[in-house]
Amino acid sequence: MKRISTYLHKKILVLGLAKSGVGAATLLHKLGAFVTVNDYQPLSRNPEAQKLLEQGITVICGEHPLELLEEGFELVVKNPGIPYHNPMVQKALDLNIPIITEVELAYQISEAPFIGITGTNGKTTTTTLIFEMLKEGNKSPLIAGNIGTVASEVAQMAKAEDNIVIELSSFQLMGTPSFRPKVAILTNIYDAHLDYHGTRLEYAKAKANITKNQTNDDYFIINNDQEIIREIAAKSKAKVIPFSVKKELSSGAYIKDGWISYNGEQIMSTADIRLPGEHNLENVLSAVAAAKITGVSNEAIFKVLNTFKGVKHRLQFVDEVQGRQFYNDSKATNILATKNALFAFDKPTILLAGGLDRGNEFDELIPAFKNVKAVITFGQTAVKLEKVAKEAGIKMIESVDNVGNAVPRAFSLSEPGDVILLSPACASWDQHKTFEERGDIFVEMVHKLK
Repeated sequence: MKRISTYLHKKILVLGLAKSGVGAATLLHKLGAFVTVNDYQPLSRNPEAQKLLEQGITVICGEHPLELLEEGFELVVKNPGIPYHNPMVQKALDLNIPIITEVELAYQISEAPFIGITGTNGKTTTTTLIFEMLKEGNKSPLIAGNIGTVASEVAQMAKAEDNIVIELSSFQLMGTPSFRPKVAILTNIYDAHLDYHGTRLEYAKAKANITKNQTNDDYFIINNDQEIIREIAAKSKAKVIPFSVKKELSSGAYIKDGWISYNGEQIMSTADIRLPGEHNLENVLSAVAAAKITGVSNEAIFKVLNTFKGVKHRLQFVDEVQGRQFYNDSKATNILATKNALFAFDKPTILLAGGLDRGNEFDELIPAFKNVKAVITFGQTAVKLEKVAKEAGIKMIESVDNVGNAVPRAFSLSEPGDVILLSPACASWDQHKTFEERGDIFVEMVHKLK
């Protein structure tokens, strides 16, 4: 860890806790800053804030008082989930107080280079693949960000010979004025988080921050199949490494004659990749590019791709019960993710879907229902999904109270050789705290069946 003096005796406000806020407050305290933490959760129900208080950090809980910002703060470290139209954030901007996220702090104190991954879909799978490839190739990786440990905690442990592989959201990237990954990856851009960013253009700008500080000594791995990403890459100063699932490229990562190829070299046959789904080829190609840049051998890449079954809650193979294969794709909180999951299977599929109603319809799912034999719905969107299933010509459509009840019902409708897939196409917050909780219930019910 670099012992920087940047924050020594500086008055800093950490706005919002959760894991990143705790990590930021603790690190800044170590670096000699005068830290104040402000979190909306009352202190009596806020164990994280209580622990910070015990460390001697000033804690203000239960409200976000605007007058707090008039106390001479020199910096705000914002929880990524707090939008910029929040009154506290707006006032900080009006007072010209710089605002960063915890990832920026992690970068400033890290001795190790970063491999940063962002995009709408595929971030977690790509991050995990790269970590596993670097580990297999003895490249000393550490994993951080939305997957794994808080970045500032990982950075404190990292040595110069390590590689920090970090998954990054658009929210985090908006607060990174100097963050500069050695390798940056932009997997794809689709409409998402527009309630936070306002427009797709603003969302894309946030994603583009991953390469804004890169130089010619760095690498920017991009999805060459998307024009919006090619436009971002055209402004980058890094060495651009393209990947494509649609066509052969003169350089970068691509598929040729059924082989994963990189800069003209055949790495492995796509038939040997264990991870299901054509959409996962994007993740595979970007991970292969990052691994090759970092000096990982083809043998190590092959071993990972030949054995990697997927990340938990992301098209995760759970088990086979009496000839039925169960897959947990609870992370599919949008329509595109569920479409990709359905297209991954050419076997008869029973889809379990439903969740928080954000006001959208689900007509876009209809083309993906080609192999779907039954749909079981739950949650606020149950009626909307039943309507779409009828329009798609599905004969077996049922609604149940929750995902736990959906599993035995799906089993009773299934036959040996079928796939039973949880891929909700919706957020989980109508019935669950997180998509992980929803997926864990599905997995538990599958094990009970067995």
